[in-house]
Amino acid sequence: MRPVDTGPLPPRTLYAAFVALLAALLVGSLVPAAHATTVPHPAARPAVKASWPGNLPNTTGGRDYFIDATLGRDTAAGTSPTTAWRTLAKATATTFAPGDRILLKAGEQWQDQQLWPKGSGSSGRPITISAYGDPNAGRPYIATNGHVPSPFNADGTKNPATVGLTGAIVLRNQQYWEIDNVELSNDDDFATDITSGSYVRDGIMVSINADLLPSGADSVMDHFRVSDVFVHNLDGPSHWQKIHYGAVDFQVFGRKSYQSYGTGGYYFKDVRIEDNTFENVELHAVQFAFNWFAADGANAGQYDENGKWHEGWEQLWVRTRDLYSRDVYIGHNYAENIGQGAIQLADTKNMTVEYNEVNGFLKRYDAVSCGLYLWAGADSVMQYNEVYGGPDNEYDGTPWDLEYTNFNVTYQFNYSHDNAAGWMAYMGNSSNSVARYNLSVDDNGVLVKNMLSTNYSPTYFTNNTFVYDGADLDYVHDETFLSRVYFLNNIFYNTSTTTSTPWYRRTGALRQAVFSNNDYYEAGGAHSGQEPADPKGSRADPRFVGDPADHVTGAGVNRIRDAAAHFALRDDSPLVDAGRYNPHLGAEDFLGTPLYYGDAPDMGIAETRIGPRVVDPVDDDPVEEETDDRIDLARGKPVTASSTHPGANGTLTADKLTDGDLTTRWAAADDAAYPVTLDIDFGADTAFDEVYLDEYTDSGTNPRVQSFALQRWDPGTGRWVTFATRDTGIGHDLTVTGFGSVTASRLRVALTGKIATEQYTPTLTEIAVYHG
Repeated sequence: MRPVDTGPLPPRTLYAAFVALLAALLVGSLVPAAHATTVPHPAARPAVKASWPGNLPNTTGGRDYFIDATLGRDTAAGTSPTTAWRTLAKATATTFAPGDRILLKAGEQWQDQQLWPKGSGSSGRPITISAYGDPNAGRPYIATNGHVPSPFNADGTKNPATVGLTGAIVLRNQQYWEIDNVELSNDDDFATDITSGSYVRDGIMVSINADLLPSGADSVMDHFRVSDVFVHNLDGPSHWQKIHYGAVDFQVFGRKSYQSYGTGGYYFKDVRIEDNTFENVELHAVQFAFNWFAADGANAGQYDENGKWHEGWEQLWVRTRDLYSRDVYIGHNYAENIGQGAIQLADTKNMTVEYNEVNGFLKRYDAVSCGLYLWAGADSVMQYNEVYGGPDNEYDGTPWDLEYTNFNVTYQFNYSHDNAAGWMAYMGNSSNSVARYNLSVDDNGVLVKNMLSTNYSPTYFTNNTFVYDGADLDYVHDETFLSRVYFLNNIFYNTSTTTSTPWYRRTGALRQAVFSNNDYYEAGGAHSGQEPADPKGSRADPRFVGDPADHVTGAGVNRIRDAAAHFALRDDSPLVDAGRYNPHLGAEDFLGTPLYYGDAPDMGIAETRIGPRVVDPVDDDPVEEETDDRIDLARGKPVTASSTHPGANGTLTADKLTDGDLTTRWAAADDAAYPVTLDIDFGADTAFDEVYLDEYTDSGTNPRVQSFALQRWDPGTGRWVTFATRDTGIGHDLTVTGFGSVTASRLRVALTGKIATEQYTPTLTEIAVYHG
């Protein structure tokens, strides 16, 4: 328990001022380092200011209320420093009006207290929580010490009455609020890490509780500002409690199914979270906008417009029901020693996340998460962020994550280093995901990790620079790309002199990946046999400006371009003008140089200003049009299936097998009898010597076919004649040859048996036929 507010301030209370002074003495110029950060970071923003906002006039036309933990009296008017209130309970019992300010005295502490002021502001007249008093005193400090209600019922379900009330500062179904210049903690024992039990403790908890909104009330909560806040020491167990909590936490709660609530509401709008410091907090430094409407059970899933099935937890319904939070800025925050994922964002569109620094995440939580990522979002960009100190985690654990159900989400100009799990988790099930002009140094795990589902449209990894130790790297990719992925103009720089780059662990892992104009540099000189085919690629030394072994650390995220400039190309680099243009490159590089100069874009994160600038570049050689020039004899031909699944709005039909699109599929009905037959009608006798088959898989769908036969139609006997069989399954990208040249007007693929451990019937994406 923290000491009561009498006598001298305890040492932990002076922490912010001490760190600010220490940082001023120690922080200097850029420090090259071969490993992690070597310069102490100012973990807390300066705790003293020229003047606190509360010392200045109220310009919004409201009334000011002052709270002084030492000299105040709750029986006083509270409207001047000399008539200040004493406790936060007095403010919690008060309903404030638009334009009002709640001003906490600098240097004061409120132990074992929570602040939940009532009321909402209005447009142009927000209600503000801030500081007043001696400019040389520290931020006013609320130490709630875990004195918050449990958000759960006895059976573990969320309690509508108490969920969302777990912060040192709480707002519920309120809007137009600004919070700045306060210090918060919410743990009763800083020295002991909670590992078990049920505890949910936030710094600032802002919620929409759909079950408590009065009929006809506004369900869109507008305008929030959180800035210059220092939150530290929030603790919770090391297991998932089916609820998020953290330093700044926005969530939407509702105990009923999402189908029971209206559309076009239940979201946050116009939010800025900036210039804050978070240290030793759980689960997150910032958690924004996760929607907890019930989405389990068979009826919670839905099909998208392409006939693809989505489980309820994938939250496609946030998009289809227009429940996205929107117009959000999260920037210039520093997070250190975070229990789980540091900046976890969800269910939001029109979001910019930039200049955030994460120094250590997943420190006390043994489960999946990443450093900074957006789940089920849209039209958003993550840029100029720095993440380091991540764990060695088999599952996620990467600094970034291209997550499920994202639409038009871009990661660009980010710097990650010294993350043992790898660089980017990649879940799939997204549309127009782009990762470009990012720098990764010693993210020695899996560079592109996972891929659990097919995508709506291709993903682009362009102009990234990866510097890694091949002897320590697990793989470039550890699963199988299930949909088209383009790697353009990237630099893969392996510093190991003994071990070449390990590219994959699963056969066919790169089957859907297209590599073009990338550089593959091996310091040891030997290249892996797994290295992808790249006819326009390079194996040259990039000739970086700086030594790759001495990457810059400790500079601070506001100088992130200085760190990136270390990996710019020298003017004599063979990678200058060696890339290719594609619209997904964007308009500028990591250093702000317009794209592009010379004959073609450069490889890597920085464009040299060599040659004339190409204004309004045009892609006159689209990589998307570079396909197998062999003729697929089955393309567009009619297909007849002995069984077709009636679900997915009737889209799982046999014609998908010859459409040339690996993201579409056919599926047999649940009660289909074996053999399940698929008959392709060529329309005339056709000679072929190769048949290509591909099963559909995703995170919940495994290959299902154990055995099959290939048969030709014999018009003379009126029977199907078998010319090839297999009992080793199909899986992905199975090419069947060795049967000589067959001529027939019709081809049958007879699926004769399923894998013994699989419950469901077959589902395939493609049948292609070739003649060599």
